[in-house]
Amino acid sequence: MEWQDHIARIEAFDGLVFDPGLLSDMQYAFSPRTLAGAAPSFLSYDSDDLPGCGRAAFPTFSITGPACALDCAHCRAEVLRPMIPATSPEMLEREVRRIADTRHLRGFLLSGGSNRRNEIPYARYWPAVERLKRDLTDIEIAVHTGLIDAPRAEAMAGAGVDLAMIDIIGAEKTVREVYNLDRPVADFEASLAALCAAGLRVAPHIVIGLHFGAILGEYQALEICLRYPISALVLVVVMPQPGQDRRFVTPDTDAVGRFLFEARQAALDLPVTLGCARPHGAARRRMDAYAVMAGLDAIAFPSDGAITLARAIGRPIHPDPTCCALGALRRAAA
Repeated sequence: MEWQDHIARIEAFDGLVFDPGLLSDMQYAFSPRTLAGAAPSFLSYDSDDLPGCGRAAFPTFSITGPACALDCAHCRAEVLRPMIPATSPEMLEREVRRIADTRHLRGFLLSGGSNRRNEIPYARYWPAVERLKRDLTDIEIAVHTGLIDAPRAEAMAGAGVDLAMIDIIGAEKTVREVYNLDRPVADFEASLAALCAAGLRVAPHIVIGLHFGAILGEYQALEICLRYPISALVLVVVMPQPGQDRRFVTPDTDAVGRFLFEARQAALDLPVTLGCARPHGAARRRMDAYAVMAGLDAIAFPSDGAITLARAIGRPIHPDPTCCALGALRRAAA
């Protein structure tokens, strides 16, 4: 059956139009990989297709609370607000142990706002992380790294971090105008190289449409990522939202779908996932459908219709209550 026919039978896609040429390319290249529906607990989630995982299985902590000195145009620190504040190592350790004592903790994500150089001050947290990894032997810890040098990457690896995640930007114009950052693209590549050289498992993120909704530098970022022994690739999509720079628009959904497909084809031996951040509404449903048909390994918080479509085209489904990249790595190693 043609995939457009499957789409036409799914209520969540009523009225949505998909690029027929892109659907044809995806169907021709299709292989029935398992699709993970990731629902880590830092956001409330439940849908008709996939249940939520509970509010404490995989929380996210910010070591700076809601504060970020960089104040990027696409975020304005809003991404930090839902995170649990952990503004001291003692606070982090106490809260993680409390959750582990009362509920089934799978792990956590450690994040935070950066300084004006896009660096996050984690150094004093590593002894606490090391103790948590020693005492809570089953948990997995992921970290948003920011830009980083070799000594700090080695300290992160020494603490026992399971996964390092870093945004890779491929256009210096975007670094300047969106990130408000006076550093070259080469610094992002150097950070990725340092994390890989430290022996960490690394899942770089590419933000599609980061340049105010335009596609600019994403393919260059993909080339950078694939030059290194990364463990997974996470794709997210810029989200226009209130309070943000008014130049931001929702990226062209077909262009997003094309990038998802081409990234998948360029990295057939890697887990490739669609991460948490992407627009809401009809655009999200179309993007998620494209991710399913492109063959991505996981979708975080899949929208209505995505799991139904995956089953219709023959993809097995695996619910996962952790970070989409960590879950994909776990399944790849099994």
